Amino acid sequence: MSVFCCKTNFKTDKVSENMTIMSFFDKIFGDSNSKVSGSNPQMWNDLTEIKQLDEIVEESKETPVIIFKHSTRCAISRMALKQFEQEYAIDTDKAKPYFLDLLSNRDISNEIATRFDVMHQSPQLIVIKEGKAVYDTSHGAIDAGVVKGIV
Repeated sequence: MSVFCCKTNFKTDKVSENMTIMSFFDKIFGDSNSKVSGSNPQMWNDLTEIKQLDEIVEESKETPVIIFKHSTRCAISRMALKQFEQEYAIDTDKAKPYFLDLLSNRDISNEIATRFDVMHQSPQLIVIKEGKAVYDTSHGAIDAGVVKGIV
């Protein structure tokens, strides 16, 4: 049996060992099966339909848009999300944050990569201004302070 987390592949022959590894990660980074939009769901606008990307392009002409692409099965993604939320201090009139559950909305993630000319990664944070991606980063490089300076 294999367990995939971002680009890491943990192999084990025993399901119990697999569950022990994942339980360990869940204790550190949070339950990977949680469907909640991060630990602070009120700060996020859920991105669940491709047609929202047209709205994001238009919104970004007035206010920068932040898209956080998150894999609910990945402990590294959960850690990056929690860290970003803890550090996030951008006024609501300065940026509009969107949350994308990557596993539930892979088609939207693919369209983001195509439309905004960014390579798909997870976790990933993208800043959209004037209809274009002006910044994208992933994994440990996701930093709310850097994003605040960009928006």
